[in-house]
Amino acid sequence: MGGAVPAGGAASPGEAEPPGPFDPARLNDQEQARLHKLALLRKQGLDPYPARVERTHTIAEARALEPGTDDDAPQIAVAGRIVLLRDLGRMSFAQLDDGTGVIQIMVRRNQVGADWYREVWKACVDLGDFLSVRGSLVLTRTGELTVDAQACTVAGKALKPLPDKWHGLQDPEARYRRRYVDLLANPEVREVFRLRARTVRSIRNFLDDLGYLEVETPVLQPIYGGAAAQPFTTHHNQLHQDLYLRISFELYLKRLIVGGLDRVYEIGRDFRNEGVSFKHNPEFTQLEFYEAWSDYQGIMERLEAMLAKVAVDVCGTTEVAHQGRTVSFAPPFERMTLRDAILEHTGLDIHELAAEADLRDAMRARGMDTGDDPNWGKLVDSLLSRYVEPRVTNPMFLYEYPKAISPFAKGVPGEPRLVERFELFAAGMEVSNAFTEINDPMDQYQRFLGEKFLREHGDDEAHQVDDDFVEALTWGMPPTGGCGVGIDRLTMLLADRPNIREVILFPHLRDADQG
Repeated sequence: MGGAVPAGGAASPGEAEPPGPFDPARLNDQEQARLHKLALLRKQGLDPYPARVERTHTIAEARALEPGTDDDAPQIAVAGRIVLLRDLGRMSFAQLDDGTGVIQIMVRRNQVGADWYREVWKACVDLGDFLSVRGSLVLTRTGELTVDAQACTVAGKALKPLPDKWHGLQDPEARYRRRYVDLLANPEVREVFRLRARTVRSIRNFLDDLGYLEVETPVLQPIYGGAAAQPFTTHHNQLHQDLYLRISFELYLKRLIVGGLDRVYEIGRDFRNEGVSFKHNPEFTQLEFYEAWSDYQGIMERLEAMLAKVAVDVCGTTEVAHQGRTVSFAPPFERMTLRDAILEHTGLDIHELAAEADLRDAMRARGMDTGDDPNWGKLVDSLLSRYVEPRVTNPMFLYEYPKAISPFAKGVPGEPRLVERFELFAAGMEVSNAFTEINDPMDQYQRFLGEKFLREHGDDEAHQVDDDFVEALTWGMPPTGGCGVGIDRLTMLLADRPNIREVILFPHLRDADQG
């Protein structure tokens, strides 16, 4: 293999290379000292970054062993990052952390050899380095479980010092941009992402136990759909085809219901070309599940049972603390029509104000901003998001939504403006959205034509006509209920975090030079 070529290609003749990450002018004193120690290790013929080192036990496994004394002490090898270091002259103590736990090591000159102790341990090893240690598992005179080192190997030299918890990494933007440092500095951040993994595992177990089949649907789609959102667009060079990153799994999962898979779900990434906020990120994780022979009422019951189980699995209780208030996931959740909720919080009866002009005038008379919302349904949705959603603490199902903003939900019998749709709100934000799904292909086609009209009149979030999905429905789909759940928002609730960026390992950020 040839020599490394700088990213972007070699510099032109006579053109100076840009300063690299190891340019002394860019390094502080500590970083320069660590580079010097790295050179010393190599000068002694030691590899500071070996491909493998000795390790017989994780630290958690080592801590579960019974220590001994003299010849009867267990002989083990552990490895981890040095997170504490105390030099006592001819003896040193350190703590290693491998992610499963922390253990003390004792490094004595007479045990590891005077030369190694002086020329490697004392001269080259720093806080933050990775180390493999072989030795006896003993108790010190103070009762501390300790590996009495007989041999040590540098397993990975750290060229930057460990951050001092929040000092130097207090800016949230810096924490998100350099998440690896955030994780190093803050064990509680690591716990957030362990909690997130437990949340997803609990959801999977719940649905698997009910006979749902986990599936995967395309991320790149020729026609996007299933949500009111603008997509990200890309292009397939060989096929000369424009494609979209999916905004939802919905239309593909319902194709599977048509094909005879009566209970399906998917947990994966969706992408929406929209703004960011405390509860929005352009790339986010969603659960969608669909169940034949169910409807939105059945999905309500399924969802509240699932969330109660997840809360117990993850937090040990259905009573979850979030930002100074207690959110109870104990079923049954409160249920209220969207009409009644808006009436309670605004004094406006959307059924009495059933014409767009009447509702707009009534909102303006109360000093409410009607913005550019183009129809009655979107005015209703703005009332919900501004005046109802922020005031919900315990999980609450709001149901019977405007047909104008619900192109995939079956109509409410006898109510031509409403559909069988609910959203679940908790802690001031939407967590879930669900419908009784349209299974009438003619009805669905007419809804698509309505969306096409809206697109032609300036609504960029209106759906495209998906002829293939309509054709799938012509093969017959049983009565079906479907649901989407925002995994990031649910994790925010369970982890008591105020911002979606706190629960996404690498959230989207503006370029650093944009301020």
